[in-house]
Parts: sequence; structure tokens; C-alpha cells
Amino acid sequence: MNGLNISSDKLDMLGKISVMAENLTGAFSLRVDGSPYAKGSSANVTISAKKDLPGIDIRVKDGTVGEKIHIPVILTQSGIKDLVYNDFYIGENCDIEIVAGCGIHNHGHEDSAHDGIHSFHIGRNSRVFYSEKHYGENSPESGKNIMNPTTIIDIAEGGYMEMDTVQIQGVDNTIRTTKGKLGDNATLKITERIMTDGDQYAETRFEVDLDGEDSGTHVISRSVARDNSKQLYISNVNGNRKCSGHTECDAIIMDNASVSAVPKISANSTDASLIHEAAIGKIAGEQLIKLMTLGLTEKEAEDKIINGFIS
Repeated sequence: MNGLNISSDKLDMLGKISVMAENLTGAFSLRVDGSPYAKGSSANVTISAKKDLPGIDIRVKDGTVGEKIHIPVILTQSGIKDLVYNDFYIGENCDIEIVAGCGIHNHGHEDSAHDGIHSFHIGRNSRVFYSEKHYGENSPESGKNIMNPTTIIDIAEGGYMEMDTVQIQGVDNTIRTTKGKLGDNATLKITERIMTDGDQYAETRFEVDLDGEDSGTHVISRSVARDNSKQLYISNVNGNRKCSGHTECDAIIMDNASVSAVPKISANSTDASLIHEAAIGKIAGEQLIKLMTLGLTEKEAEDKIINGFIS
């Protein structure tokens, strides 16, 4: 038995969202089936339960470098509706990594849902790398897996945040919302990868306000829609000072799926430099043919192209 005294099915789910039990040491918080399960702090990172809302406050001391914080969530019971508020207060001159993720194992007849609202307050000249993986598994007759992550980001002067989010299996319905406000010389880079199949629905909403002088953002969405699934991508970048912004949506569409992209950029300063790109299409026939000449079946060739596209 591992040090967390956690069951084998929950251990398996932890592994699916790229968090192994042995890594949950130092500063971490594990939430299971709608309740806090275990948490720990370190010399530079304090994690405490909120007094008025479900969730935690994570406080990182000035000058903290090299810390990794894990905050996984697992749902293994059908019918749970979990709502959690996590606030991150990152001091000045920090360089840290935060690993989040939610896994739902739903084999009952009721829907299971997790709504995570994460707010980041990033201090001057601090760097944060944040990764988040969403994964679900169920059977055809079971209820839906629903995940609605909301991320709110405020970056002070000279700060940097990089987000890497992945949803590649088993999430039936999701609305993903990210909002950012950037100060002088602050940077926000966001990369998301999404795959939907069956009758799944995925909606992504990005809104970034470039309020600071020489602030910048780079938003990239790569997605694959298969079967009868539907995707909607909405982005809105507001350039309010001298700044730079780029938003990019690339999607592969297959079978009877549908994808809509609504990129928007607003320049509210003559010194704002903003670009948006969107491309939706099927896998090119010549790509399939080239791989099939190497001995792959059409299905194997499709899978290889898709895995390379969203990796």
C-alpha cells in the first residue's frame, strides 16, 4: 500500500492524469469524490483549506525557485457534482511548476461533474508553468462525464505564465474558460489540445486583456473532432497598450463532426500588434498515402497523424 493509503482504482486514475502517487510529496493537495483527501505544505509553499468555500489557498513565498506543486482531483463515484475554488498567490521573483488534473471514473447511471475555478495572482518577475490534464472513462450505458474548468489569471509586471492543457479522452461535455489580465512586460502563453468523439461537446473561451506596456500573449488551440462530436472555439484578445498578441486555432475534422472557430482581436491602442489565425479541415490525402506506403493501414496512418498533431 502506498503512503497515501489510497485504493488501486484511485491510484490508476492518478496515473491517467499524469500524477503518480509517489510524486505527491511536499506541497500538494489531493481531492477525491468531492472532498479533501490529503494535503501537504513545504518550507516555501503553504496550502490551506478555505474557510468560506470548498477549495484551497496556495501561497508561495517570494524568491521560491524549483518547487513543484500537485493538485489532482479524482471522481470515482457516479452522480457527484463537485465544485472547488483554488486560489494561487505567487510571490515575487519565483520560478515554479504547478501540475493539476481531473480524472473521472464513472460506471453508474448518473452524470458526474467537476467544476474547478482556479485564480492565479502572479507577483512581479515570477515565472509559472501550469499543466492540466482532463481524462474520463465510462461505459456506453453510464452517465456523462462533465468538466468545466475556469482559470482566471492576473500577472504583475515582468511576470510570465505558461499553460499547457490537455483533454483527449472520455469527457462528454466541457466548457473551458480562461481569462487573463497582464501588467507591464508580462507574458501569457496558452496551449490547449482537445480530442472529442461520439456525441461529445467541447467549448473553449479565451479572453486576454493586454493592459500593460510591452505585454504579450500567444494562444494556441489544436483539436480533433471525430464521429458526431461538436467543438466551439472562441477567443478574444484586447490590446489596450503597446503590446503583442497572437491567437491560433487549428482543427482536424472527421466523420460527421463539426467545429466552429470565432477568433476576435481588438486593438485599442495604435501601438497594439495583434494577429489571429484559424484553420479547420480534414486530414490531407497525401499524408495518409505517404504513411500507408510505409506499411500502415489507413486507421494506423490516421492515428499517427492525429497523435502528432495534438502532441
